Amino acid sequence: MKKYTFLLAVVVAAALSSCQSGTDEWVELFNGKDLTGWKASENPESFSVEDGLLVCSGGPSHLFYETSEPFRNFELLAEVKTAPMANSGIFFHTAFQEEGWLKKGYEVQVNNTCAAVDNHRETRKTGSLYGIRNVYYPLVNDQEWFTLRIRVVENHVEVFVNEAKVVDYIQPENPWRSENRAERLLGEGTFAIQAHDPGSTTWYRFLKVRRLPEAEKTALRVEEAWDTTVTQLMDSGFPLVDYHVHLKGGLMMEQAIENSLMLGINYGIAPNCGLHFPVTNDQSLAAYMDTVKGQPVFKGMQAEGREWVTLFSPEAVAKFDYVFTDAMTFTDARGRRNRIWIPEEVWVDNKQQFMDQMVGKIEAIFSQEPVDIYVNPTVLPAVLMPEYDELWTKERMERVIKVLVDNNIALEINARYKTPRAEMIKMAKAAGLKFTFGTNNPGNELGRLEYCIEMIEACGLTPDDIFVPRPNDQKPVLVKGLPAQITG
Repeated sequence: MKKYTFLLAVVVAAALSSCQSGTDEWVELFNGKDLTGWKASENPESFSVEDGLLVCSGGPSHLFYETSEPFRNFELLAEVKTAPMANSGIFFHTAFQEEGWLKKGYEVQVNNTCAAVDNHRETRKTGSLYGIRNVYYPLVNDQEWFTLRIRVVENHVEVFVNEAKVVDYIQPENPWRSENRAERLLGEGTFAIQAHDPGSTTWYRFLKVRRLPEAEKTALRVEEAWDTTVTQLMDSGFPLVDYHVHLKGGLMMEQAIENSLMLGINYGIAPNCGLHFPVTNDQSLAAYMDTVKGQPVFKGMQAEGREWVTLFSPEAVAKFDYVFTDAMTFTDARGRRNRIWIPEEVWVDNKQQFMDQMVGKIEAIFSQEPVDIYVNPTVLPAVLMPEYDELWTKERMERVIKVLVDNNIALEINARYKTPRAEMIKMAKAAGLKFTFGTNNPGNELGRLEYCIEMIEACGLTPDDIFVPRPNDQKPVLVKGLPAQITG
C-alpha cells in the first residue's frame, strides 16, 4: 500500500508539474488540405488552399477557427509569407462576425511593405499589436517565410517575429481605449485570419496552438498614465519612434530593446560614422551591420563631419534604414574646425557673424549631403544658448526650413536639447516638412521623449507629419549619390 501511495503521489506531482508548466499538446489548426474547422465571414472566396498553403487574397474578410472551448491563455505559432504590398493579420480573443472589421479582440499585424490602406498612410509593420503597441521598423522581407509567435497569459501579451520579441504588453485593469476599439481587450475567444483587399496576398502554413494554464497577473512596469499616453498615440497611428539612440555610456543593445518594449517606444540605433569614429569605411560598416542583423530596432547611420561622404560607398550607406547628420561640425571662414558641443573648439568672434556663417553651413550641408534627417537642429554653442530666441530670427529659421523642404529632409525634434522651439516647428509644419523624434543620449538614460510629446500637442502635429524611412529605391544616397566634397 505504501508503495502504491508513493507511486500515486509521483504521478500526481508529475501531472501538476506538467499543467503548471503549460506543456499541453500542440494542436494543428490548419490541415494543409482544406479549410475544415474554419468559417469565413463576408467574401469567403478570399480564402483558399493551394499547394498545402492557406492563401489570403481578396476582398475584406475574416476566417475564424471554430472551437467549442474558447482560448484564454495560449501560445500560437505560424509561418507566414507576404507578397509585396500585402496586408493581413491574426486576431485572438475574438468572435465570429458576419461582416466588417472585427470589433472584439486583438490583432497582430502582418504587413512588411504595404504603405497605404483606404486612402490613409499605413506605417504599422509586422508584429504590431495593432493600435495598442505598434511596430514601425521592418524586420522581415516580402517573399520570405518567417515565424510569428503570439503568447498570451492573463494580462500579458508577447509577440515574436523570427523569435525576436517585438511586443511585450501588459494590459492595465482599466486600459484606455478609443470608441472604435472599445472591445480590444483581453478575455477569451477564438482566432481569425484577415484578408484585407484584392491587391493583397499572404500565405500561411504550420498554424498550431497550445493552451497554457492559469497564472497570476503580471504587474505593470510603467504607470497607467504612461500606458494611456502611448496607447492614445498608437491608436491614432502616430509613429512613436526615437530615431536617435546611441549605444554609449554603458548602454547595451539588450538594455535598449528591453527599455523599448517596456515603454512602447520604437528605437533607431545609430553608430557614429565618420573620420576618427567607430565606423570609418565600408568594411567596418559591414561588420557593424552584422551585429545588428535581426534586432528589433531601426538601423540608423549618424554621418559625422563633412568628410563622411568620401569614406563610404552609396551601396554601403543604403544598407541603413535612414541617415542623419547635424551642423555641429564645420570649418569656419578662417579655416578653424568648429565642434560646437565642445567649448574649447568653438570660435565666436562676433555673434551675428557666427550665426550667419552657421546658417550658411546648414544650407550647404543639407543641399549637398544625401541624408534623411537634420538632427540636433538649431543647437548653438553653450556660450550662445542663453540668447537662442534672439539669435534664431525668423529670417534664419526660414532659410533652414527652405533648404530642408527643397531637399526633402525631415527635421528632428530633439528631446535632449529641447530644440527647435515651437515657433519653428509650426513654421516647418506649415511648409510641409516631416518630423522625427530623437534623444541623442549622452549616456545610458534614454528618457521618454517628453519634449517631443509636448510638441505634438503644442504644435498640432498629426501622424501624417511624422517621417518614416523611405523604401530602398528612394533612399537619398541612391537617388542623389555622394558628392566628392562639401562646398560652402
